[in-house]
Amino acid sequence: MSHSATTLRPSVTLQDVEDARRRIAPTIVRTPTINCPALSHITGADITLKLENLQPIGSFKERGAANKMALLTEEERKRGVIAASAGNHAQGVARQASLLGIDATIVMPKYTPATKIAATKSWGAHIVLAGDDFTQASQVAQRIMKEEGRVLLHPFNDPDVIAGQGTVALELLEDAPDIDTLVVPIGGGGLLGGMATVMSALRPDIEIIGVQVEAYASLSNFPQEGGPVLGGTTIAEGIAVQTLGNHCLDSFRQHISQVMVVSELQVESAVTTLAEKAKQVCEGAGATGLAAILANPDFFRGRKIAIPLSGGNINARILANTILRSLLRDGRILRLVFQIPDRPGILADIAQRIGDHGGNVIEVSHHRLFAAPSVQTAELVVMIEARDTHHATEIEKELSEHYITRRD
Repeated sequence: MSHSATTLRPSVTLQDVEDARRRIAPTIVRTPTINCPALSHITGADITLKLENLQPIGSFKERGAANKMALLTEEERKRGVIAASAGNHAQGVARQASLLGIDATIVMPKYTPATKIAATKSWGAHIVLAGDDFTQASQVAQRIMKEEGRVLLHPFNDPDVIAGQGTVALELLEDAPDIDTLVVPIGGGGLLGGMATVMSALRPDIEIIGVQVEAYASLSNFPQEGGPVLGGTTIAEGIAVQTLGNHCLDSFRQHISQVMVVSELQVESAVTTLAEKAKQVCEGAGATGLAAILANPDFFRGRKIAIPLSGGNINARILANTILRSLLRDGRILRLVFQIPDRPGILADIAQRIGDHGGNVIEVSHHRLFAAPSVQTAELVVMIEARDTHHATEIEKELSEHYITRRD
């Protein structure tokens, strides 16, 4: 063994995680681990879900925040804390600060979902909206830290935070000891770093796979570093991180087999599938694990897989639109545009034909003045709910035989 191998200590150890578990137990929920037959049937794998979306703040992030804040000195607590976060770390810090009587300021990117901003405010933290992304928000947090003398609580690149996140894996192994594969989302890398630390010590036989979203796929060339990071908006804003933490990367680099990259549409479909099949509300970042499994069925078929649903803080409007977009892509919602004669009884006839074929009209829009090509015609837009793609095609065929239609 080389000299460096004997002297370098890992950023986080199993003992650190076990200590963190005892430290955070009073305020953190031991979340359920459930087997999901519906997802197992769809994927051909045995799917187990670790429901971190059921934490008090709706995310695993409070584990790391709780461990870090429990270790603050009395002098540090009096100075107050500051954090930069797109939402979940912010809520974790805010709740823990409230419980401990610590003054907290949170810098959040300007485009953070309103749900996460409101939830963070509800715990009494002072909110500063600044920057277009996490990187810019972090720069503002650094400035405020220097100006006000606050203690900066990093959302992922801190060994104490990583140790707190690793407690997810301790619970998972106790509840589902027979898993052979773990699929974990990667943002800054704190959750994966903590879980990989535990797995490598207790169950090195389990294959660990990381998942990133396309716009923030910094590890797309893994095990090489430096993949292209496009940036921009994403439904998985919880993992929209330009650069991984070095402590996080050190914690999992040697323990994961590969990194999969998923698209925005794949994440949207996973959010919908979790709501419909697993009955779980999950934000985009938390759904990336399932997205990877759904996108790579041959690779995962037959495995016993655990997925942490890392968060459930998704805006209600975004969730509704995500589900509708997924249904449109799946062909279970059909949007048809008709050119119809402008005379009485046409609307009733179209509705009757849709009903007779088992379709359900969920929205109608009727235009006479601007969209119609002739003063004698009208444009009708109808959104129809169907059982599946085949059923939608049958409805469209019936209507096309009697009216000029196009699918929109």
